Amino acid sequence: MSWFRRLVNSGRSARISRDIDREMEFHIAERADELRAAGLSEPQAMLEARRRFGNRGIQKERTRDADIVVWLDSLAADVRYALRALRRSPAFAAVAVASLALGIGANTAIFTLIDALVLRTLPVPHPDELVQVTLGGTDGSGYFTNPLWEQLRDRQTGLAPVAAFGETDFDISEGGAARRVRGAWVSGEYFALFGVQPALGRVLAPADDVRGCPPVAVLSHDFWRASYGGASDVVGRTIPLDGHRFEIVGVAAPGFRGPEVGWEAQVHVPICSKTLLSGEGALDQRSAWWLRVMGRRAPGLGTPQVAARLAAIAPASYAATLPDEWPEEHRRQYLQGEFGAVPAASGMSALRERYGGALTTLMGAVGLVLLIACANVANLLLARGAAREREVAIRLAVGAARPRLVRQLLTESAILALLGAAAGLLVARWGTSGLVALIATEDVPVALDLAIDRTVLGFTAAVAALTATLFGLVPAWRATRVSPQTAMRAGGRGIAEGHRRFTIGRGLVVAQVALSLVLLVGAGLLVGSLRNLRTLDAGFRPDGVLLVRLDMSRVASADAYRGMHRELLERVRAVPGIRSASASDLTPIGRSSRNDVVLVEGFEPSTMEESLAWFNEVSDGYFATMDMRLLAGRDFDASDAPGAPRAAVISESVARRFFRDATPLGRQFRTQVGDGRSDPYTVVGVVEEAKYRNLRETESGTIFLAASQDTTPGPSATLEIRADGDLAALGRDIQSVVAGVHPAITIETRTLARQVASSLRRERMLAVLSALFGGVALLLSMLGLYGVMAYAVARRRNEIGVRIALGADRGRVLRLVLGDAGRVVAAGVVIGVASAMALGTLVRSFLFGVEPTEPAVLALAVALLASVAIVAGLVPAVRAARMDPVAALREE
Repeated sequence: MSWFRRLVNSGRSARISRDIDREMEFHIAERADELRAAGLSEPQAMLEARRRFGNRGIQKERTRDADIVVWLDSLAADVRYALRALRRSPAFAAVAVASLALGIGANTAIFTLIDALVLRTLPVPHPDELVQVTLGGTDGSGYFTNPLWEQLRDRQTGLAPVAAFGETDFDISEGGAARRVRGAWVSGEYFALFGVQPALGRVLAPADDVRGCPPVAVLSHDFWRASYGGASDVVGRTIPLDGHRFEIVGVAAPGFRGPEVGWEAQVHVPICSKTLLSGEGALDQRSAWWLRVMGRRAPGLGTPQVAARLAAIAPASYAATLPDEWPEEHRRQYLQGEFGAVPAASGMSALRERYGGALTTLMGAVGLVLLIACANVANLLLARGAAREREVAIRLAVGAARPRLVRQLLTESAILALLGAAAGLLVARWGTSGLVALIATEDVPVALDLAIDRTVLGFTAAVAALTATLFGLVPAWRATRVSPQTAMRAGGRGIAEGHRRFTIGRGLVVAQVALSLVLLVGAGLLVGSLRNLRTLDAGFRPDGVLLVRLDMSRVASADAYRGMHRELLERVRAVPGIRSASASDLTPIGRSSRNDVVLVEGFEPSTMEESLAWFNEVSDGYFATMDMRLLAGRDFDASDAPGAPRAAVISESVARRFFRDATPLGRQFRTQVGDGRSDPYTVVGVVEEAKYRNLRETESGTIFLAASQDTTPGPSATLEIRADGDLAALGRDIQSVVAGVHPAITIETRTLARQVASSLRRERMLAVLSALFGGVALLLSMLGLYGVMAYAVARRRNEIGVRIALGADRGRVLRLVLGDAGRVVAAGVVIGVASAMALGTLVRSFLFGVEPTEPAVLALAVALLASVAIVAGLVPAVRAARMDPVAALREE
């Protein structure tokens, strides 16, 4: 019989059995007919026919074995038996599946994010051919200036095609509240590089990216569907971008998210159109690093060959784009710049750089959760195996082979793992959405493909197989090592046997306690770090401050910006309920910064970094609005007019670094401009140190300049408004005030507190998830300890009954059981503390204000674990203390 036929028959085992029975009856009836014809009576003929046919059971088994795939039929029988066994124990099955679902689901959720962010290749044709061009020497970040990109584009690089792109955002409103969309500057071969076809119209081509190009745009497919309802006549319409109309020439095909993993552009415009939005000369700026470059390896070239060609053209490219305004030392370093090439099949990602290490740490944490879940299920199976000793003993006594019984019990473990994996996929689906919500904000959306693909399913299947082996093998082996004679005795639940056979269960609980303590300590450290950052004195008070970003580029010329800035600030200050208001170029803990070389007479820096300071231009009232304390001198005032001596207020660390112990008030400094120096700035005040870029920096070293003395103010500014009450309602009032100045001025509002909180996204994710995993581990450990102690009390029921009958008081019994639990927990705590101290260095880079071996955190974790252990052990202990000795001894 063919294998296919036997495989089909394996799926209809009952029908095959009936067919074989009918066939055997037919053969016996035929033989009986022959015997009756030979002269035997009916009963004698039938008896002789059956005797000559032989053992029907053996014949039936031989026939079935020839007609089916034996191992598959045996497996199906094991599966049916396991399902019936689990159906008879719903509580056991529910607890086991729930434990595994949490462990497998958490692992799958983290892996899904790692897969989407780190492992998965870009969904473009032949992603293995993609190469990113990197910079060496002057800037290792991989960002190009446009002149440098044009040099590389026009030279032989071994890349065909090659494209440049840069991230930005556009305001598509035409006045009033700003509406920001994610945008991308792209070169002419950008879409060809990634093999993107248009869903409508056309995509950008090299002819669209030439100096003086008309303003055209290509929309992403998702943005077209969301903002235009998928209208087929969108091609030919215009879209306003920062006050300029761009013609929509096409819509990109669905599924393309760009090379930046985690970030998706909604509107693509050619690089050449930057002159329209940023002014003439924007493409010729030799110090503006804003483009990244990728290409495809030319046929027959590998990445090393491409890197060699790029290295060959680097000297001429850097020499042709040397910034004239840079100091001599910087120009010399610039000319030493290099080009490099790295494989880019997985694209590039700032999100990956920020969260890659955190996700790896979380993967380790969820791995511990899975081990705890496996230990929990293994304990359940050990207890279940002990309860089924009599059943196993009978099966062994009638001839069942131990390997056969082990396989059957492992089948039950595998089914539990499969059910746990299926439920875990649901947990993972919810978990990945929660993870992205912890990472993303309104201002920084995250665009990741979180679909459960073959890689994720393969990972989940592998984890399920591993867990089935981890928690199923030892209990199955132990269950079949039972002595049939001992197990079939009426009083087979002996004292010594109970202790011996459940030592492994106690060992698993020790492991659970140790792993849980490691997770609790990690959670305590990360939560403590987040608390320290949130309660940190940043040098300013973010609560009650509304930030208002203004863009006046649509309504005024450069000459009128200063007057409009001042008018807007004065009108805002007149709004009732506002305590103070100011304007600035930058806001603290934002996404922008600026630094310059500071030159002070008598100060000789040992390194170039020592001469750098951060800068911000602010109006009068800024320090009062931000609640920053002036330590000496004065704030900016009306005397700091455009023609007056330039004034500056410096932070404490700037005063210490550049002026040592001397009083800085009245002292002067300059900044470096090319090989020359700026006009002098006079220090008129010293302000308390405040955070500038992030909350982790120790000394920001900030210099504040008077915005009123800026000779070339830009069209944008940010207002800081301190007020009591509802800041959202205040934002609407401010919008009305701004519209009164000019309706085409665009405005964006957000609170300073939200801006600061947004900077802690990674820390918040780590703290929340580590606390969640620690809680799950604690719950699983509590269930494991409770199960072991409850089982131990049941095994020692006769012993405890004898003790009570001989006069032991109930308090002594209570202490006996709790002492047993305490020894298990103490062993786990000792191992856990040692492990936590050894592994603490793995999270050191994420900590702030706490050490990996923080005694307070260790003590709190131990106290919490001990409290939970007491609760888990108390219920079995109380049950043992209340035991009726007569009923217990009667069972013996």
